[in-house]
Amino acid sequence: MAEINVVGLSMGVLLTLIAVALHYSKGTGWQSTQDISQEVLDRRAETVPETDFPEPMNRSIGGGAAAAAVAAGGTADGAELEEGGEETVEESGPADIPEDEVEYFEVEFVKEGETIELANNKTILESGEDHGWDLPYACRQGSCVSCAGQIQDGPSEEYVVHDNQQMLDDGELDDGYTLTCVAYPRAAFSIETGKAP
Repeated sequence: MAEINVVGLSMGVLLTLIAVALHYSKGTGWQSTQDISQEVLDRRAETVPETDFPEPMNRSIGGGAAAAAVAAGGTADGAELEEGGEETVEESGPADIPEDEVEYFEVEFVKEGETIELANNKTILESGEDHGWDLPYACRQGSCVSCAGQIQDGPSEEYVVHDNQQMLDDGELDDGYTLTCVAYPRAAFSIETGKAP
């Protein structure tokens, strides 16, 4: 007959009983720690300068123009404060053209293979998006060349009005390059979007 190791058997029974007891015991309750994620996001948001971009999650280059204007004595809408605290409104741009004075121009989008009418109070980018196209852009302020395109009919300044473009030099403008996010049409032309100098 085989000998039974009493010590080994008793240790096995004891460990089994301990495991069963631990399994059925209630123990202490677990409580999660306080969720501080919103507090952390709020603190981080306080350190980032405000932008005046219309859409969320925009990848800006620079940014903070509205905050800088307010800090320099202006207001977020571009008006400046006089010494008495009254606002003086700066000159209006192409976007401020009243609806009854809007002109329309035939613009051929070469890559999209279509010609559409563009209003002179909307940017080329806005008009393309209104038409359902996914045109390239990043800053929407004329501070990068993500939205650049080339007007094939000649110098871009003959066909569009740029409202605050900061990236293209005179030679590039003469070669027909334009920033569609700040370019308002003022004549009919053909443009190849997504083409940077």
